[in-house]
Amino acid sequence: MPSNELKANFDPSDAPNITSSGMDLSEKTRSGSFLQQDSEILFSKAMMEGVDILSTEEALKKYPEAKEYLGKNFGILKKEFPKDTKGGYFIRVRKGQTVKMPVQACLFLKERGFKQKVHNLIIVEEGAKVYLITGCSASKAADEAFHLGISEFYVKKGGYLNFTMIHAWKENVSVKPMSIAVLEENATFVSNYICLKPVKEIEMYPTAVLQGDGSKASFNSLMLTHPGSLQDIGSRVILRGRNTSAEIISRAVSLGGRIIARGHLKAENRDVRAHLECRGLVLSEKGAIHAIPELETEWRDIDMSHEAAIGKISKEEIEYLCSRGFSEEEAQSLIIRGFMDVDILALPEALKEEIKNIENQTLKGNF
Repeated sequence: MPSNELKANFDPSDAPNITSSGMDLSEKTRSGSFLQQDSEILFSKAMMEGVDILSTEEALKKYPEAKEYLGKNFGILKKEFPKDTKGGYFIRVRKGQTVKMPVQACLFLKERGFKQKVHNLIIVEEGAKVYLITGCSASKAADEAFHLGISEFYVKKGGYLNFTMIHAWKENVSVKPMSIAVLEENATFVSNYICLKPVKEIEMYPTAVLQGDGSKASFNSLMLTHPGSLQDIGSRVILRGRNTSAEIISRAVSLGGRIIARGHLKAENRDVRAHLECRGLVLSEKGAIHAIPELETEWRDIDMSHEAAIGKISKEEIEYLCSRGFSEEEAQSLIIRGFMDVDILALPEALKEEIKNIENQTLKGNF
């Protein structure tokens, strides 16, 4: 049963920052929790059988097979990754298990100037299904801090993983996640990314490799960038199996910062279907959005497409809402909420409502 154990493991003054990244501190709506502060593991607990939640370092000692996964995905793509990590989470859902309530994890920066480097391993075994919410946040004291998160996702035959990452940093934090997901036959990987709060810079380009026939991947992003901020955020899907499919959808709003929205679809087999879509709004003359869509293949029997559109809020829309009694700031906020529609996220209704609440609270703070 859920308890207040999680709340007892961190400074109460940090609770608002931790919850802003999607953590349910009561655990009433979760199947397990993980919390790391800087390099220290504060809490780790699974609340149902068939789910393992512990630090990566502990998992490597406890489960011999865990060593086989560490770095394996980077090897598939022949990419190097930093080895000097400390902590991170190991989450495994056993064969055939359906986890009805989400598992949650939070990587939190507390100390000024701290450089957090973690390695996460997420394994969804054959026929298993799980929703995972990962939040990343920082305390008021964590000035000039840095976060590097290495994540490897393994979705086995017929498995389903819905992964939602919520970034709730602060204006002088630098972030560089590195992640690769590999999917076996008929597996599904859904990645939802949300970043609405100020951050100094984020650079990330997660990749999904559809290794098995019939596998599917979807990347969905909601991004709001503030003055002085750079968000270089993309997604890549390599479709290696037959009858594989992928979708990349992003919504980007610049309040004065710079967004580079990348998307890359690469078909390496026949009978592939994929689509890439990027839409952006620029609300300040100092803001900028650069959309970079890429489609790549040497095969004929494929169906891939992309579309991109960048614009601004029209004067007529603002004037109409103002005529209905809204202030200019309220009108602008309403339009942004409609543009950054959480319905693009492949989530059940309960989780959509959680994300809507986070979005509404953030936008209220900005306008």
